[in-house]
Amino acid sequence: MYVAIADFVREWNWEAMLTQKVLEGLTDDSLNQKVYPEGRTLGRIVWHFTTNIPEYLAHFGLKTDEVENAKDVPASAKEIAETFKHVSASAIKAIEEQWTDESLNEMQTAFGREETNAQILMGLIKHIIHHRGQVTILMRQAGIKPFGVYGPPKEDWIHLGVKNPPL
Repeated sequence: MYVAIADFVREWNWEAMLTQKVLEGLTDDSLNQKVYPEGRTLGRIVWHFTTNIPEYLAHFGLKTDEVENAKDVPASAKEIAETFKHVSASAIKAIEEQWTDESLNEMQTAFGREETNAQILMGLIKHIIHHRGQVTILMRQAGIKPFGVYGPPKEDWIHLGVKNPPL
């Protein structure tokens, strides 16, 4: 758990960089990939977690830049990636300027339960990680090799000396 804002910033920056790499691998066509015929598109999922960041923080008293036209999923993968980068930087700035290390211990009601602000920030990171996992699977379904988030994708195992990756 985070005991200092710097702890959160360090983890946020790491996870945001990994997410940014995944988003930079998207193509405009891949944004239309669906989980199932009636399901959300890959574009809707990445736009959801991108636009949710300022909404989530505002719910817990932080003011940050909002995303213009948040309800409309862009047709451009590059626009989504650039928006995520901006929103991510804006979130860090807001947290660093509006909360202190002591603020992390303050309690708030989050989704029906009492949590510290540190737990609330951890929840934001976990939300993005959850959807990032969905995105990498949809990228595969769209024919795109995903960025290796916590390890290499199967195509890159050969560079590690693994000739027949386990199934």
